[in-house]
Amino acid sequence: MWKEENNSLTKSFTFNDFKDAFAFMTKVALIAEKMDHHPTWTNTYNTVDISLNTHSTGNTVTDKDRDLAAMIDQL
Repeated sequence: MWKEENNSLTKSFTFNDFKDAFAFMTKVALIAEKMDHHPTWTNTYNTVDISLNTHSTGNTVTDKDRDLAAMIDQL
């Protein structure tokens, strides 16, 4: 479940291995590029941590972030 904290939506995803985590990131990157809305994220081995907020609104959570989060959850 996404958590809203510190003006961001955050979620951690865990995969079997680095390859699966990287494949997930690639899929997210393609969606984010189409939306012109890019996440802040980190990857350590099989874990991807994502933070979403909208920079143009002063780093607050907007419908753009919620829409991207919903699309990420569908992957």
